[in-house]
Amino acid sequence: MAVKIRLRRMGAKKAPFYRVVVADSRYPRNGRFIEEIGTYNPLTEPADVNIDAEKAKKWISNGAQPTDTVRALLKKNGIM
Repeated sequence: MAVKIRLRRMGAKKAPFYRVVVADSRYPRNGRFIEEIGTYNPLTEPADVNIDAEKAKKWISNGAQPTDTVRALLKKNGIM
């Protein structure tokens, strides 16, 4: 099972809001997930990112792979 940390799109059409979730890579983007570890709102200036650092580190140490976008968010917030 390949576990990924990725964005789950919420919000309205043309007004995206994302939840940062840990999910099996085989599940659809907005489908089932294991745990929600944060949120990301790209519409605010600057973009609003709230990620639980402890949970993110725990999942990464357990072998979860963040997607490119999530990896960038984690680096920007000093979690990685």
